Amino acid sequence: MTHIVHQLADLTAQRDHHSLDSVLLSTLHDLLNPTRVTIAQLVGQAGREHWLTCADMHNGVAQPTDTEARAELEALPQADAFSRRQLALSGRQPVLSADPGGISVFPLVRPGGPPAVLELCTAGLLPGEHVRLITGVLRLYQNFQNLLDYGERDALTELLNRKTFDGAFLKATTEQQLMHDRANEDRRRPSADATHLTTGGGYWLALLDIDHFKQVNDNFGHLIGDEVLLLLARLMRNTFRFHDQLYRFGGEEFVVLMHSCSGLQTLAALQRLRSNTEEYPFPQVGRITVSIGYTELRRGDTPSGAFERADKAVYYAKKHGRNQVCGFEDLMAQGKIAPEPTNVGEIELF
Repeated sequence: MTHIVHQLADLTAQRDHHSLDSVLLSTLHDLLNPTRVTIAQLVGQAGREHWLTCADMHNGVAQPTDTEARAELEALPQADAFSRRQLALSGRQPVLSADPGGISVFPLVRPGGPPAVLELCTAGLLPGEHVRLITGVLRLYQNFQNLLDYGERDALTELLNRKTFDGAFLKATTEQQLMHDRANEDRRRPSADATHLTTGGGYWLALLDIDHFKQVNDNFGHLIGDEVLLLLARLMRNTFRFHDQLYRFGGEEFVVLMHSCSGLQTLAALQRLRSNTEEYPFPQVGRITVSIGYTELRRGDTPSGAFERADKAVYYAKKHGRNQVCGFEDLMAQGKIAPEPTNVGEIELF
């Protein structure tokens, strides 16, 4: 019993979803010693959903899932490829294996979050006491997931909030540095290895601002204004890929942190959102447009530095007609905005 209490204490000490998933798998491995334990999540829009592996452990060894997390949606396994997972979710009940070494599936459903499942492969059949133990641990896990969601998401739109951004930004810039280092290593290899050059792309930060949003609140009231924000958040979810990170920073300001192969791919995604927004019939309000500015994250970048560049691009878009997408680097190359000052020896504290 003491061992279980310590395991649960470790579980509830986590402060982000990825760490919570990892500790859940470690906890179940220590308690039950399964040969494999996996958390998989349904991602994508209704009718074209796919399975994303969020955490995976084989014989007590955690398996990497980063590559799958950045894959295109269509490259992931289709939802109907795993009938037992579908059955567990639809019935909201565990689907237990009748054979030793088989896979038992437990549903993971939380309000506001995508449906997911826990899969366990055990050497023998799961006895009833183990099923009850797993169910109890998962209830605690899901309750804690809900608490994390409450702290990480905007109450109105359920997009990520500003509080969670700095950690995601640091992870993105760290990964960008690693990709740059790998690319340099690949270039130093003999020419015979040239076909293996790393082409991981990069991360981009975009700021979205609703044009003339104050007029919406003034003319139609704040309830209609909130509805516009909700509908725009839905358009963002439907426009961007499942692994792009979408934030509301307050008011009518939204942020996208995305991984792309190129600036052209980033521009295409942002133009798609701009077009989808312009064409959407917002109830009572009618036509709404957005101005978008974006920039590529740099090695050693800071949130304030990246935001300043993207904000300059948004300002340019608004000053030159609104309802458009502007890239900071493109504006600089075209001489449409002033070069950034070089501040030598300054220390950024905030």
